[in-house]
Amino acid sequence: MALQASPFPNEFASGLHAIGWALILPCFWCLNRVIAVCKSTTQEQIQRYEQECYLHPLKVFFGSILFFVLFLLTAPLALLGFLLWAPLQACRRPFYYHREVPAKPENETDRGFELTGKASFGFATANLCLLPEGLARFNNLGHTHRRASAIGQRIVTGVCRPNIRIFVDSPSSCGTLSPSNSILPAANSNTYGATDRQPPRPVCHHAEAHDRQVHVVCVSCDDAEEPSPVLNSNQNSNQQGRPSHRSAPRAFLSQGLRQRGDEPWEVSSLFPANIDILCLEEVFDKKAAQKLTDILKPVFGHILYDVGVYACQPPCMCSSFKFFNSGLFLASRFPVLQAQYHCFPNSRGEDALAAKGLLSAKVLIGQNRKQKKVVGYFNCTHLHAPEGEGEIRCEQLNMVTKWTADFQAENKQPDEEVVFDVLCGDFNFDNCSPDDHLEQNHRLFDDYRDPCRAGPGKEKPWVIGTLLEQPTLYEDDVNTPANLQRTLESEELRRQYISPPVPAAYSPLVYPEEGQPWIGRRIDYILYRESSISKQCRTEIEEVNFITQLAGLTDHIPVGLRLHVTMDADG
Repeated sequence: MALQASPFPNEFASGLHAIGWALILPCFWCLNRVIAVCKSTTQEQIQRYEQECYLHPLKVFFGSILFFVLFLLTAPLALLGFLLWAPLQACRRPFYYHREVPAKPENETDRGFELTGKASFGFATANLCLLPEGLARFNNLGHTHRRASAIGQRIVTGVCRPNIRIFVDSPSSCGTLSPSNSILPAANSNTYGATDRQPPRPVCHHAEAHDRQVHVVCVSCDDAEEPSPVLNSNQNSNQQGRPSHRSAPRAFLSQGLRQRGDEPWEVSSLFPANIDILCLEEVFDKKAAQKLTDILKPVFGHILYDVGVYACQPPCMCSSFKFFNSGLFLASRFPVLQAQYHCFPNSRGEDALAAKGLLSAKVLIGQNRKQKKVVGYFNCTHLHAPEGEGEIRCEQLNMVTKWTADFQAENKQPDEEVVFDVLCGDFNFDNCSPDDHLEQNHRLFDDYRDPCRAGPGKEKPWVIGTLLEQPTLYEDDVNTPANLQRTLESEELRRQYISPPVPAAYSPLVYPEEGQPWIGRRIDYILYRESSISKQCRTEIEEVNFITQLAGLTDHIPVGLRLHVTMDADG
């Protein structure tokens, strides 16, 4: 599919769609306010209790009546707008595409493979619960548009920070060395309070990021060798032919990278520096998606948003009406060459109102030493949500497996080298609940590798769940990035705030097994596949991140993954 900015084939259809939506919007807004005025978040309840506000019942009574009357008055206009809006969905392509034109075209690609044959790629995924205001409150989250702005600013703050690493030749003898207390300034936790208190928006233009330099200090445990600072570029963590850091035990991130088993991991209060591709879920609200796009576009020059289909799907059939899009949002530093979206046809219940599905993208990385094009594949999805319906999710995983293979078969060119194939998103099942037994044993995990998974139904001991308990989102232990980081690092505290495993029907839950750590529900995944990349490439995990920077803004914990890829000289 050729990428165009508008999802409509011409300006006339786009104009009619804008008119139809403008007629629908006032009625939709009034209905949204009717729900929002009646449903409070726990944070608002606490604030009213502290302020001894006795006027809230009157506000609810008169506010709901006012907005309901306005809803009735605007309903005829909404019906007229619906008659314009609904038929146009048959010719709508399933996403908007924004491209930020760079100052220099070469700034959009990476020269790591061309110069050194090595490169490092960072990915992150997060469920943001950016539903319309009234519906978001059922997840104990309000102020959708304000949260969208705060989320975007926090992401930019994290990914644009200097990426400082320290290397030690012998970590076993020197111990873990972290510059967080001496080199990096400590983050001010007051910055991360309520959603109406936002950090200043950093200026991090894509072209400027290539020119930022940071020091990487090489520390040797051998007294005969002197430490030597090395200057390196910060963009994409591999620009200007930066030497690779393949030996995971040698690298300790500023937030304290650890290693237990094969994968280096950390709980970080900031998004990893230099994320290359970002996948967000539940960005259902159109205005929230536009706010995110406006904030992220100086850093991520290629953005796909408002992804999905609306109205009757398939067109001209009333078997399934989609009121919401898929909620998927893809932001990439690299140019998007091709993109394709598929809607799951087997949704049921409230999930059938949203066009959940799979978004697949092919991105241009750059060139290798033989001037062959280097590309990567990135797929993101959001599976069926209700518990106890694993059969539906397994069917959707079957579709994901087929659609990713079909997309790559259709778009792969003989003169290209594929260096990564990543699948991420909110899968709505975990790897520790007996209730999710079917999904845990799906063949998808034979193709894609999950860095956090020891086997079906068994997590690695360092893994942390990603689904927070909604009633406790605003408690002191979890309402700021620093506090949430400390909580996640304590197993005792983690039990109070992370959703526990779900027992199988009619069976008592015995968890955890004796001598095993308590791990909550991890439903947000980043997987990667090696069988579909070029034979000349070798992939290693540089780091796995559990990110607390969005504390108080969503009920999920974002997850990050950085892959190091080496291409043989004959590639």
